[in-house]
Amino acid sequence: MRFRQVHLDFHTSEFVKDIGSKFSKENFQRALKMGHVDSITVFSKCHHGWAYHPSKANVMHPELKFDLLGAQIEAAHEIGVKTPVYVSAGLDEKIAREHPEWLLRNDDDTPSWTPSFKVPGYHRLCFNTAYLDYLLAQIKEVCENYDADGIFTDIVPVVPCYCQKCVKTMRERGLDPYNPQNAYNLAVETYINYTRRMRETVDEVRPGLPIFHNAGHLYIGNRKFAHGNTHLEVESLPTGGWGYDHFPLSAAYARTLDMEFLGMTGKFHKSWGEFGGFKHPNALRYEASLSLANGAKCSIGDQLHPLGFMEEATYKLIGAAYAEVEEKEAWCDNVKSVADIAVLGQEAVFGYMNPGKCPPGKHSWKGSVGASRILLEGKYLFDVVDTEGDFEKYKVLIMTDNSVIDEKLAERLRAYVRAGGKILASGESGLMNDGSGFAFDLGAEYVGKTKIVPGYLRPKFEMNGLWNAAYVIYEPSCDIKATGEVLGEREDPYFERTVEHFCSHAQTPNDIEKRYPAVTVGKDGAYIAFNIFTEYALTGALIARETVTHVLDRLLGEDKTLATNLPAQGVTTLMHQESEHRYVNHILYAAPVKRGQKTEIIEDLIPIYNTEVTLKIKETPKRVYLAPQMRDIAYTYENGTLCYTLDKFECHQMVVIEY
Repeated sequence: MRFRQVHLDFHTSEFVKDIGSKFSKENFQRALKMGHVDSITVFSKCHHGWAYHPSKANVMHPELKFDLLGAQIEAAHEIGVKTPVYVSAGLDEKIAREHPEWLLRNDDDTPSWTPSFKVPGYHRLCFNTAYLDYLLAQIKEVCENYDADGIFTDIVPVVPCYCQKCVKTMRERGLDPYNPQNAYNLAVETYINYTRRMRETVDEVRPGLPIFHNAGHLYIGNRKFAHGNTHLEVESLPTGGWGYDHFPLSAAYARTLDMEFLGMTGKFHKSWGEFGGFKHPNALRYEASLSLANGAKCSIGDQLHPLGFMEEATYKLIGAAYAEVEEKEAWCDNVKSVADIAVLGQEAVFGYMNPGKCPPGKHSWKGSVGASRILLEGKYLFDVVDTEGDFEKYKVLIMTDNSVIDEKLAERLRAYVRAGGKILASGESGLMNDGSGFAFDLGAEYVGKTKIVPGYLRPKFEMNGLWNAAYVIYEPSCDIKATGEVLGEREDPYFERTVEHFCSHAQTPNDIEKRYPAVTVGKDGAYIAFNIFTEYALTGALIARETVTHVLDRLLGEDKTLATNLPAQGVTTLMHQESEHRYVNHILYAAPVKRGQKTEIIEDLIPIYNTEVTLKIKETPKRVYLAPQMRDIAYTYENGTLCYTLDKFECHQMVVIEY
């Protein structure tokens, strides 16, 4: 995979005239060079359903007079730029109107994506209909007629469908077609069939051609979905609804799958489909650097004007980021993350414990989000793993808030503990699904869920910036009996807030006489009785972060690989480039601010001074230097501990440790 990719959207109505009339090879190539682009995804078919080339399997856009796709591929290849080809799979508005029987339907029979043809917007299609054959013919035609460097299909998540074809399929199997679980099972089967037939169709013409099926979310735990692709493209536009929390969490999982992947952001101020929207160059500089720091390559979304000319302002903007990426590539290829901690994804545990069950949705896994944010801010090195992950690589494994497990998974985790690993569990995590209590000795015996929410957490340890007090926690907790050391207690309110009983404006205050153990340590790890990770995801309460980091430091002891004084908004990762005999410590800093109603932006990149880093590595360093500047810096190395200070950096700095 190339490092500096552009995803060039081109969703163009049939009512727009003179499509592609301003395209020129000179303009196209000049923009790519200006943007330091080495791969650009160009369009065969858009969401409107039109082809941008002569086609027998489809219809060329009625206002297009030449082979735009072919001209773009020729122009790009002439200057060494790769051209994966985009085909809209889940949306095709032209065919949706011609064949409404192919539409994916909600359980009330309304179309999916846009609920009515009275409303402007696209309508999703079902791959369990003859539409799939229609789509595959288009894919085959592209592979036969064009020198594509890959296939990118879009809008292909697993979505339960209640169209009459799916209803008939389920009824023929003796199933209730309006049972959500039955519909989900068929949706999974349909998706797997779609990816299989897509692979067969491509391989018939271009064996092994890269292919990626985009769903806008990387399913944590379903490796069958991931392995339907040759690589992964993690769509994550921070200003487009994903936020700045999304990519680090998804990347921390993607890099455990031994697949190449890239981080896809956008040049837009907001999101896809925004003509005339530009983010600040510093935002793209940071987002591209964040991809590199997480072991990913880069993709930036753009949208081509209907007349076909490349907007030079866009490629000056992209070039501000990609000029830096180009200088950094040598230290970012073929790397593996170094991590002390693994977060066992909530989504993965749900999928393992409920095989085939329809998941509640990607926004349900707030515990994983909170864990990722705490670990980033606490400067811990971490990955996210599923239930098939290699637990033994990590010193501590975090189970967040609601990860109840069975005996098979419990035994795997017990083997991990016997080999020296530690577990940090919270809420109901670590409990056995047979009701027998905790699977591990975390210093606690489970009693049941607390009846009153919120509760109060009173730590029994020193904290940074906080003092001894009872801190409100708005998420639920569990009642436990302590069997190990107690690091914190829960204090309940005087009474539950009701119509008859309430006190002050919000929750009832804490009764200092109602104290119960809430944070414990046992021989296998530690336990926090509150849903502490969801608490941090939803409220950002400092007490949640301070409690988790104190417990993690207790479990890691002297085995923490990296320590730094980088401020909370900073990000640091450690990548091992084994083939080059070097580690690369990525250090980043940017502070997103809120503009308008809900848009997070990055504009100012503040220089950070005197960043101290301590690394524990077994290899004796031969050289420590800044990349890409190639400037050596002073360091000390004694008893396996490497220390250096970065006097000043802005946005992103790589410190390379050769051994």
